[in-house]
Amino acid sequence: MSNHLDPLSNLLNIETIQKIDNLDLPIMQKHHLRILAHCLQILKIIDLDNSLEYQNKNPLREWCDNQSKKFDDKQFSDLFYEQLESASKKLSTFSKKIGKRIKDLEIDDLVPLVEQR
Repeated sequence: MSNHLDPLSNLLNIETIQKIDNLDLPIMQKHHLRILAHCLQILKIIDLDNSLEYQNKNPLREWCDNQSKKFDDKQFSDLFYEQLESASKKLSTFSKKIGKRIKDLEIDDLVPLVEQR
């Protein structure tokens, strides 16, 4: 089963996690960066799937609903969607500001975003 079908799998590899941990940032900013990086990976997966699986629908909503089916928990889906939508808006605004598409963002791009907080 691929990672994008398993919401409990870690979409960040060990190298990415270590890279974040080695940054000269306060713990809360590192945590925020890990969360944004995880959300970014989900958004990249959805973008890859978007052309086939979610045509004419809200791909983020559909993805969250599909993930929550494993738990049979509509509240999980709603909360997950709200959190990912918030991160998506933040990443979209930021990516436009730096002249990149969301799917082209990398961890290094996100560091200034968490430093702004």
